[in-house]
Amino acid sequence: MRIGFLKRSKLVWLLPLFGVYFMLTSEQTTYAMHIAEGFLPVEWAIFWWVLFMPFFIWGLRSLVRITRENPEVKLLIAVCGAFSFVLSALKIPSVTGSSSHPTGTGLGAVMFGPQIMSVLGCLVLVFQAVLLAHGGLTTLGANAFSMAVVGPFVAYGVYRASIGMGAGQGIAVFFAAALADLATYLTTSLQLAIAFPATMGGIVAAFAKFGTIFAVTQVPLAICEGLLTVIIWNWLQTYNREEMSQLVALRKGVNQ
Repeated sequence: MRIGFLKRSKLVWLLPLFGVYFMLTSEQTTYAMHIAEGFLPVEWAIFWWVLFMPFFIWGLRSLVRITRENPEVKLLIAVCGAFSFVLSALKIPSVTGSSSHPTGTGLGAVMFGPQIMSVLGCLVLVFQAVLLAHGGLTTLGANAFSMAVVGPFVAYGVYRASIGMGAGQGIAVFFAAALADLATYLTTSLQLAIAFPATMGGIVAAFAKFGTIFAVTQVPLAICEGLLTVIIWNWLQTYNREEMSQLVALRKGVNQ
């Protein structure tokens, strides 16, 4: 199936716009929702790497297939990756010296399926770890599992369920993006709780502590991310209506 992006020039301007973030950002020393380099014990760092790799391989195979059969979608895939990179790099100060951030994975998951975002999300985290000291390479498996696996799968599931219940596209996209953000933060909190259980109360108490730390800023961030994702979605629908409708059939083929 051939998808012709006749209005691809309207997408091109988004890429340099996202890139402006590089000129505005400065290094921060807060503890971020991305788990920092060397923070996890070795055994847990390895565990999350092993858990993440099957999803990455599955996503890589799907990405190679979709770009080989439909090279016209490469630009739109790049936009989804850039959207995720910029949003997840925006660290918002939280409590106790930590920081929260949006994830931006909902858009790509809804458009191309969750397994594609396992690759894009991993690449986003690699660049952030190397260029922005946000996250780390030893903890990449854990960060990728929460942001590039759990988040996108939640987004895709929520989107499909919402559409199945008769919700409009805007409502479905909003809840997909917002709940993907929250699912990522809950997964990260659980990962930290498992690795560092509390002396009193164990994993449950630690999960409540880490979850509370991030919840103050993460809940409103999730709402804002949902609204922003809807704006981008509507923009794409307005200027690329035919192409966006064709993506539905393409997404079905990718997820077979």
